[in-house]
Amino acid sequence: MSDFPPLKNDLLLRAARGEQTERAPVWVMRQAGRYLPGTHSPFPQKLNTTSHCRTAEFRKVRESHEFFTVCQTPELAMEVTLQPIRRYSGLVDASIIFSDILVIPQALGMEVLMNPAPSFPDPLNTPEDIKKLKANVDVNKELGYVFEAITMTRKGLKGEVPLIGFCGAPWTLFGYMVEGGGSKTMQKSKSWLFKYPAESKQVLERITDVSVDYLVGQVKAGAQALQIFDSNAGDLAPHHFAEFSYPYLKRISAEVRKRLLEHDIPAVPLILFAKGANHALESLAKDAGYDVLGLDWVIEPSLARELVQDRVALQGNLDPNVLYGGREAIEREVRRMCESFRVQGKTKAWIGNLGHGITPGVDPEDLRFFFQCVQKYSAN
Repeated sequence: MSDFPPLKNDLLLRAARGEQTERAPVWVMRQAGRYLPGTHSPFPQKLNTTSHCRTAEFRKVRESHEFFTVCQTPELAMEVTLQPIRRYSGLVDASIIFSDILVIPQALGMEVLMNPAPSFPDPLNTPEDIKKLKANVDVNKELGYVFEAITMTRKGLKGEVPLIGFCGAPWTLFGYMVEGGGSKTMQKSKSWLFKYPAESKQVLERITDVSVDYLVGQVKAGAQALQIFDSNAGDLAPHHFAEFSYPYLKRISAEVRKRLLEHDIPAVPLILFAKGANHALESLAKDAGYDVLGLDWVIEPSLARELVQDRVALQGNLDPNVLYGGREAIEREVRRMCESFRVQGKTKAWIGNLGHGITPGVDPEDLRFFFQCVQKYSAN
């Protein structure tokens, strides 16, 4: 592992360990991404600053680079990751590496296009198609560009905030690989669970194997926390979640911890965001092996805390659409959220975030106001 600048802001890491903090750390999912305009002034209140004070942001970068080119070019991935840290310096408490959950299907040998939504020209239509997946994946060869980007970004952050690495959860990735892209019904992938349960588990195991190697590689490269995104968890009935998602999430946490210990690498916080699987919060907190559970916006934080007790920290959970509701609504809803997350009147074991990723149409200055409100109303 490389030598990195000392960390100046460990608020997120302390909250992830379940500690009481002076205020809630805050960041947002999809923080490095499409809501950032073509240029940014480092002086947001001075809109008439001269052009040399402005820097290119995500949309400007994308004008001349295809999406996966940005992911696969460490210098570009680092730049896009650092953009929100520059814009919101002093307001945001973590960075998340710019990449995509679908790099794992790519590493398994599948073609993935982004135009603009993800699509798989040759998805897994029948169990016979499993043969098309690579039997053995060398993550250093296939995904080394992510590791390089993480190392570069850790140095580029200069210790301002911790860097989060991530991957998609096996069930969520399985859905993309079978559906051929995003789906509202999950008809094809759920049909696999009914028709081909053994073969479905074979694919899920293969994804899990690569995920473990990939996450360990991210920590070796410099990631200071890891998040697993099970964005489609809520599409499964509770018994199917218990059979086709939970075991693989549990194996990821156990094997990542085991591998880091074997390599004498300090453990990092593991965050699980199983969107829509609030029915499983209690069991996930008891024995899934994660330090932090992310919440979507359809559960009251106080109820979630009652379910998980003090076993894990929580992350979330403002409805992303509140950011379109104007400053008065943002302040009101953030204040309400902060109150609901308090434990005996104190901010403890909580990381402020949205209940899903930020969407492209959000005004970056409204996101700034969100950060400011979390800092204000979560202060102890």
